Amino acid sequence: MPFRSSSSQSAQPISATTYAALGAGLIAVAYGLARFAFGLFVPPIREELGLSAEVMGFIGAQPFISFVFASLFASAVAERLGARAATVLSGAFAVAGLTLISQAEGPLVLGAGVFACGLCTGTMMPALNTGLHAAVRPTLHGRVNAVMNAGTSLGVALAVPAVLLLAGAWREAYAAFALLAALGAAAAWALLPASAAADREAPATPPARLPAQQRRRVIELCLFSAAMGGVSSAYWVFAPDLVVALGGLEPHLSGWLWLAVGVAGLAGAAAGDWADRHGAGVTQAVALATLAAGLLLLIAAPSQLMLAIASAALFGVAYMTLTAVYLISGIRLLPHRPSLGAVLPFLAIAVGQAIGSPLAGWAVERFGYTGAFAAFAGLGLAAAACWPLFPSSGPAAQAASAAGPSEPDPPRRGDG
Repeated sequence: MPFRSSSSQSAQPISATTYAALGAGLIAVAYGLARFAFGLFVPPIREELGLSAEVMGFIGAQPFISFVFASLFASAVAERLGARAATVLSGAFAVAGLTLISQAEGPLVLGAGVFACGLCTGTMMPALNTGLHAAVRPTLHGRVNAVMNAGTSLGVALAVPAVLLLAGAWREAYAAFALLAALGAAAAWALLPASAAADREAPATPPARLPAQQRRRVIELCLFSAAMGGVSSAYWVFAPDLVVALGGLEPHLSGWLWLAVGVAGLAGAAAGDWADRHGAGVTQAVALATLAAGLLLLIAAPSQLMLAIASAALFGVAYMTLTAVYLISGIRLLPHRPSLGAVLPFLAIAVGQAIGSPLAGWAVERFGYTGAFAAFAGLGLAAAACWPLFPSSGPAAQAASAAGPSEPDPPRRGDG
C-alpha cells in the first residue's frame, strides 16, 4: 500500500514496488549506461577519434571527478528542489552528457560529455532517496534501496546488446542511451513526489563532533575505499581496449565482458552476510585479491574470450562486494549519521578512480597493457594484505558507537 508524507505532492500515489522499479531503471541509466559502460566503447571511440591511451585515461577520469563534485551539493539540491525536480535535473545531466558523447568529434566534447554523465551519477541517488522518504513507507526503505542499487549491474548488462547489435556504431548507441535517459526523466516527472520529505522534527542543533578515534576509523575506511577505486579504474576504462588491442578480439565481442561484470555483480548482494559471518576486514581482503586476480587473468590470455569473460566475472563479483562492504561499514561506523556514512566511502572510491584512470592511461602508454594491469593488480594485493588495519565495522562496533562518543574503541580491528 502506498504511503506519502503530508509534505509530498505528486500526481498520484506511487507504490513501493513501482518506486523500486523506477529507481532501479534510473540508476541503471546513471551508473550503468552513463558511467561504467564508457569503457566498453573505448576501442571504437579511440579508433575513430585517433586518441592515445593517455588522453583516453584523462577523459575516463572525468566522470569520477564530476561525481565527487556533484556529491558535495547533491543533498542540498535535492532538499531545495524536491525529489521530482532534482531527479529530472539529474536525468537532464545524463541526456546532455550522452548526447555530447554521441556527437563528439574530438577529446574536448567527449570529455565534456563524460563529465556531465558523472554529474548525473553524483546527483541521482540523493534525489531518489529524498523521494523515497516522501513516498514509501519507512519499513520498506531498506528493501527498496536494495532493489534500486541493483540497477548498476542491470545498466552495465544493458550496454552489451548495444555493442553487439551496433558493432562500431558507438554514436548510435549513445544516442539510444540518451533517449532512454530522457524517457526515465519523463517517468520521474510523472511519478515522483514533488517535494522533499524533510524531517521537520529533527533538532536544529548541528550534530556533535566525531570523537578522534571514530574519525580515525572513518579515515581508514576511506583509504581502503580509495585504494580499491584506483585499482578498479584500470579495468573499467581499459579492459575492453586490452582484449581488442592485445588479444586481437573483435570490438563487439568485448561486450561479453560487461555482461559478465553485470551478471556476476549481482552476487555482491550477499556481501553483508559474508561480512557478518567472516568479518568485514577479511571479506574485503578476499574481494580485493579477487579483483586483482581478475586483472591478472585478463592479461594472461587476452585472446581467449572465455578466460576474458571469467576475468570479468571475477571483477564484477569483487567490485560489487567491495562497494557493499564499504557502504555497510561506513553506515555502521556512523550509526547516528547514516547518510554521511554512506556518502564518504563512495566519495573515496570516486577519488581513487579519478586518480587511477589517468595513471592507468600513463602506465599503458609507458609499459603496455601487461605491465600496467600487473602493476595495478599488485596494488590491489598490497591493499588486501593490509586487512588487519581495516576498521572494525560489524555489529559490535555499531553497538559501541551507538552507546555514545565516550565509549572506547573495540580492541580488535578488521572484524565484522
